[in-house]
Amino acid sequence: MNKTSIVIAGPTAAGKTAIAVQLAQHFNTQIISADSRQCYRELNIGVAKPSVEELAQVHHYFINSHGIHENVSAADFEHYALDAAGKIFRNNDIAVMVGGTGLYIKAFAEGLDKIPATDEKIRDLIIHSYREKGIAWLQDQLKAEDPAFAAAGEMQNPQRMMRALEVKRSTGRSISSFQLKQNPKRDFNIIQVGLELPRELLYERINSRVDKMIEAGLIDEVKSLLPFKELNALQTVGYKEIFSYFEGTSTKAGAIEQIKQNTRHYAKRQMTWFRKDEAVEWVAPVFEEVLENVERRTIDVQRST
Repeated sequence: MNKTSIVIAGPTAAGKTAIAVQLAQHFNTQIISADSRQCYRELNIGVAKPSVEELAQVHHYFINSHGIHENVSAADFEHYALDAAGKIFRNNDIAVMVGGTGLYIKAFAEGLDKIPATDEKIRDLIIHSYREKGIAWLQDQLKAEDPAFAAAGEMQNPQRMMRALEVKRSTGRSISSFQLKQNPKRDFNIIQVGLELPRELLYERINSRVDKMIEAGLIDEVKSLLPFKELNALQTVGYKEIFSYFEGTSTKAGAIEQIKQNTRHYAKRQMTWFRKDEAVEWVAPVFEEVLENVERRTIDVQRST
């Protein structure tokens, strides 16, 4: 049997983790997380990491693998995930990947081009303008100059946004375009499954998840991270809103409502990204339906190779 990576993708709160754990147990294999924030050891409640029980049931790569002082790029993830897949394939024919960071999954499946050097003067000017004018200015600039990134990128993450604007102004190309036009040769098959829910139900689950995060102690977790609030890893939905509360620019209730709203917006951007990928087949977040899709496509892949 050829080696196969099953990728479970989709928006936040769609039920990806539970499905991935069930798949990994079914195939007696391990999981590679494709989440750009769950890799940080210091972030827990606000990034909806797998539970202690789920982590005990199945070994997860790229969970608690880095510290918040490290900057982790899509290229870093590509190298990490390919190495992890190689380790899994030594003893298993199947590896499971799960996550909602579309660029990370794309890097794993298709590879990334190296972004050319950028102009330091442009970078310095963008940083200066951001510090003066704030995130709204960054968002407006990207919507006007790089609509591709604005439609699917992390539009609440100043570090990623400044990088996107820097690349666009330096190269004339969207940072989203720096992906290989021809997929690199992977020595394993990739099957991508997207989990989808009706929008109203997804938004209900997002709102409920945020409430549970608050009950679980998210505010105290964020308080412990206040000294590090300027780090890239902390420019994250669920953290930056509560930083505003501690700074006095938002009420507690307002911060919680802002987390819900920003998470819903993030889920919408995730769906926009994944919907563009024709390799993704969409199913309900029901294990039997996911398994049926995976087994059918695995057979099809085996026949075509």
